Amino acid sequence: MGTTFQERTMTIPEIHPEHKEYWEAASGGKLLVKQCESCGEYHYYPRVLCPHCMSDKTSWVEAKGTGSIYTYSVMRRGVPYAIAFVELDEGPRMMTNIVDCDLDTLHISQRVRVVFKQSGDQENPGPFIPCFTPVEG
Repeated sequence: MGTTFQERTMTIPEIHPEHKEYWEAASGGKLLVKQCESCGEYHYYPRVLCPHCMSDKTSWVEAKGTGSIYTYSVMRRGVPYAIAFVELDEGPRMMTNIVDCDLDTLHISQRVRVVFKQSGDQENPGPFIPCFTPVEG
């Protein structure tokens, strides 16, 4: 019998002005990453300067929202949950939660897709956070 995902309260993230567009897109079900206009590389965590070439010519682009599990860990104290680095199909890796699945069936290189979960709780709702769930098939 596997460890099935249970809903848990996610911490409300601190939102900085330079990431406002990212969080607005997440509330609309879109995952944004930064792409450098100088070298063409994608990067996540979004920052003003490209980490590949240090150019300040970066812009938000919508990611496909698909990727694969690069590494993960299942926490079993309290409500079990999985945290992972997902390698997006665009290339960058992002730390995230793996949700809505049997946690005992997770594996490296497993295909996943983005889903958005609201942070906070009913009394104090926060922004939607990009999480990932395994792709069937």
